Amino acid sequence: MAALLVIAPGPTANGDLHLGHLAGPFLSADVCARYARATGRDSLFGTGVHFTQNYIVTTARRLGEAPEELRLRAAEQVEATLAAAGIVPDGFVRFDERYLKTVRTFFERLHGEGHLRLRKVRFPYLPDTGEYLTDAYVRGGCPVCLAEGCAGLCENCGHWIASGDLLDPRSTRHPELPVELREKEVLVLPLEEHRTALASHFARLAPTMRPRLAQLVEELMARRLPDYPITLPIDWGIPAPFAETPGQVLYSDTETVAWSLHAIALAAESRGEVPGDEERHWALEAGPEVAYFFGSDASFAFALAGTAMLLALGGLALPAHFVTNEFYELDSDKFSTSRGHVVTGRQLTAEVPRDLARYYLAATGPDFQRTNFTRAAMDRVCGQRLVEPWNRVAAKAEAYLDRGPLPVSARSRHAAALIAERFAAALRPRRFSLSAAAFTLTEQLGRLDRWEVTDADAGDFWHELDLFLRCAAPLLVDLGAEGLPDPAIPAEPTATTVRPRALPRLATGLRGGPRGGARGGARGGGR
Repeated sequence: MAALLVIAPGPTANGDLHLGHLAGPFLSADVCARYARATGRDSLFGTGVHFTQNYIVTTARRLGEAPEELRLRAAEQVEATLAAAGIVPDGFVRFDERYLKTVRTFFERLHGEGHLRLRKVRFPYLPDTGEYLTDAYVRGGCPVCLAEGCAGLCENCGHWIASGDLLDPRSTRHPELPVELREKEVLVLPLEEHRTALASHFARLAPTMRPRLAQLVEELMARRLPDYPITLPIDWGIPAPFAETPGQVLYSDTETVAWSLHAIALAAESRGEVPGDEERHWALEAGPEVAYFFGSDASFAFALAGTAMLLALGGLALPAHFVTNEFYELDSDKFSTSRGHVVTGRQLTAEVPRDLARYYLAATGPDFQRTNFTRAAMDRVCGQRLVEPWNRVAAKAEAYLDRGPLPVSARSRHAAALIAERFAAALRPRRFSLSAAAFTLTEQLGRLDRWEVTDADAGDFWHELDLFLRCAAPLLVDLGAEGLPDPAIPAEPTATTVRPRALPRLATGLRGGPRGGARGGARGGGR
């Protein structure tokens, strides 16, 4: 079977990951990759941090530090928070010379093959300072949905908003200064030239696209597709290597494909492959299945523009899955670092075992609509639906530790196959859903909890419990690591006997307690 390439695009390197980030793409990508491996499929999981957006500059100004220092500190924080949450990518993108070379080489190829055009584009301009304003440097109204925000990707409707199209644009740094529109020649990727191929690709993906992405694609294809700028007349970013655009930088949001190629190359090298061609794992002849996980507000950059770049170059696999998510709120309000309304992944996993954090973030994840985190609800839900039933099941199972191999019936093998299929329906990339996986976990655990085990069916109980834990392990990583001899999920249950073993327990846990399971009752893309 072809390799599964799992990509969670890196957040802007201007701060740590909060629970909204984790409940969206990062936990989903981690669980998807873990599940694929458990079923015997070759899988590479890449993520990292995005270092070139000018949101880093505006955040650094607010904090009173150098942007270069902020992005390095943020990268360390992100990596530490992922580890605390049990999210273990194979490749992690950092800002180094190899990354810069990968990006420049990618755009030099696009340019050299004639896919870029030199066009005059309107930008908001500050005559008093001589600055062109793009993305984080300028705010105004979205010309599509009227929401207030910065240029670039609209968090509300998902459209990409050219700086010059903002309604009532004003500088975020100097809002009191007058703004005028001024034309500047930049290199662009004319997305309209790829309309037919884009329409064909998204028609194939339509049955599995989540509603907001499907709506965005429909709205975009109903009008002329924009000229997407590849270079910008600002000074923060990777210098553009083109004679036509001296002094300009590469637009950070166009780095999507180069960033992804680099992430997967690093992932492959982490398992022992020799560094080489950054594109080899994406080659059509390799036949990879590419699955992206990102917030809906990033859909244009990765799904539309990214696919257009791949189409332009040819020879590389197109993404087969775009698993999007909506916003995750904290106490019914948007996460906000600037207002102090935030909980980071490290903060939560320092207070409770990370399996509980992972379970609750999955159970309340924003797969299709905005959802909400509250600590009181987390404690209640985890206790009632996970900790208490699991501990009862484990105690019931351990009553048979000294009985030796127990027989497994054909009925139980059939039941185990059904359990595996219900988890597969939620965890395969085609219709991946963390909330559906958490629901399946809850329902199957409840069934085991209600089972009145007798000596006659103890083998069946243990057989189905073992299969349940294997399927739950991509989400409950510490329970799986301690409770399973290996994480493999059989393609088809064939066991005729099962040998009982000691099982870990779960507890709500407090800071300083064990992070994972323990025997006998000791035991959480934004800008």
